[in-house]
Amino acid sequence: MSKIRVVHYINQFFAGVGGEEKAHIEPELRKELPPISTQLQAGLGTDFEVVATVVCGDSYFNENLEVAQDILIKMIERENPQLFIAGPAFNAGRYGVAAGTITKLVQEKLNIPAVTAMYIENPGVDMYKKDIYIIETADSAAGMRKSLPKLARFAAKFAKGEEILSPKEEGYIARGIRTNFFHEERGSKRAVDMLIKKIKGEEFETEYPMPDFDRVEPNAAIKDLSKIKIALVTSGGIVPKGNPDHIESSSASKYGEYSIADFKDLTEETHETAHGGYDPVYANLDADRVLPVDVMRDLVAEGVVGELHEKFYTTVGNGTAVASAKKYASEFSQKLLADGVQAVILTST
Repeated sequence: MSKIRVVHYINQFFAGVGGEEKAHIEPELRKELPPISTQLQAGLGTDFEVVATVVCGDSYFNENLEVAQDILIKMIERENPQLFIAGPAFNAGRYGVAAGTITKLVQEKLNIPAVTAMYIENPGVDMYKKDIYIIETADSAAGMRKSLPKLARFAAKFAKGEEILSPKEEGYIARGIRTNFFHEERGSKRAVDMLIKKIKGEEFETEYPMPDFDRVEPNAAIKDLSKIKIALVTSGGIVPKGNPDHIESSSASKYGEYSIADFKDLTEETHETAHGGYDPVYANLDADRVLPVDVMRDLVAEGVVGELHEKFYTTVGNGTAVASAKKYASEFSQKLLADGVQAVILTST
């Protein structure tokens, strides 16, 4: 009996090529399997054969989406796979977006089982959980020992056409798909049982989990703008010309801090956007459209605003993990407070 052919997708780091400095490597196909693919092979068992590993740099994929997808799908198709596995990507945002994108593409174009794995807060989850199976992992590669076998077990079951049970039983992230079934107890009794447990302080599990929204209480309105210092912050990716800190166009791993002390107006010669999630033409022609330095200078001159902070903070919101965004904000907000900033105008795209 022939074995089920598997193609595995990983990024430059797990291929052993390098870290961020090698994130721009173009797609390549390897017949000699990297260690992570060998471990995946062991987890899948003797009914499967990982015939090739496809490698692509995270930055290359996210900055060349159409080209990367076209190259990768052709590479994968040539191997005649019967199962495709991407990752695990853990909480690496650009890797997660790439893994989700290519998994969905393989599923649709090649019509074969395709699965990936990543941390619940990876931006790839929100983008693709309704379309593909995503096995939940720890937030870092420190959880590889548990995550890779879990991914392999599910992938093997999926490829063999076995019944896929609930997210809790199988370990994949809930897709928002509801299935009707007959319960041995009617709903009213189950509801009362849960209520009694809640009253007693006992553990219970709801049958209808609600979304967990991050609610931020707004501060009181500022009474007199003419007496305060205001700073500009943006997730629209505005950076000095040339993007000196190389902020990524998607799933940014950093933020930038730049001076506008000598600028009354942002021009095509001085500033641009690093953002890859919207048409950059108009932002590149006049970055004030995203970061309104010119208008703020006017308001200061008119006495409407007391002072514009000499620095602005910027990153790219496109695909950036929520946890990363919180981390960046926590860091630069402390700097803003130390510099006497009393209000922030946060612009997007």
